[in-house]
Amino acid sequence: MSLRTAQRASLVDQVIDQLKEQITSGSWQLHGKIPTETVLAEQLGVGRNTVREAVRALTHAGLLDCRQGDGTYVRATSELSGAMARRLRTAEQLEILEVRRALEVEAARLAATRRTDADIVAMEGALARREQAWAAGDPDIFVEADLAFHVAVVHATHNRVLIELYADFSAALRASIAAAGGSLEQNYIPHDGIVRAIAAGDAAAAEHAGHACMEHILIALTDSTELG
Repeated sequence: MSLRTAQRASLVDQVIDQLKEQITSGSWQLHGKIPTETVLAEQLGVGRNTVREAVRALTHAGLLDCRQGDGTYVRATSELSGAMARRLRTAEQLEILEVRRALEVEAARLAATRRTDADIVAMEGALARREQAWAAGDPDIFVEADLAFHVAVVHATHNRVLIELYADFSAALRASIAAAGGSLEQNYIPHDGIVRAIAAGDAAAAEHAGHACMEHILIALTDSTELG
């Protein structure tokens, strides 16, 4: 997506809108560095002060992160995710997991009644990649694969609000999944039961499978906390 030359009226607001569009559309990747003030000013046809004000506003909103001497990075993809990230930085892992349980268990139940054939294929593919990541023994890859599986389940609900909310919650979920315990082997939780229940259209079984998964994680977190 290319930037447009801004009109003279409400320049700062226009620049804010255009920079925000770059973020929300994915043109600027999450955690990636954005162009410099000089480059943005040239692309937009405005002064550097205008760009600086717009960047400052988006930084205050939590979408951008200005790092002195390094540059400006995308911190969040929406105002909601930015606000959520700020709040969750001070939240306990147990609190995050309780919210995660509410989202994922309901997602599994809804997905069982709304999933399409394409959704089932997507979930099965995500599950296979999760299994491969676990077998590879790389915790970072496994966390991403596990989260991708849950995203596939959420997408199968076809509830746009839930999908967007879960996307905004994903940064905290990465930390939540990683903090579920020690080694991969100790904390591996089979997810095939969730997929089977959703594919069968059994909402009660999908809800039960999702709840069992989260209870396992909560127990692992409690045990690791007690041991610590």
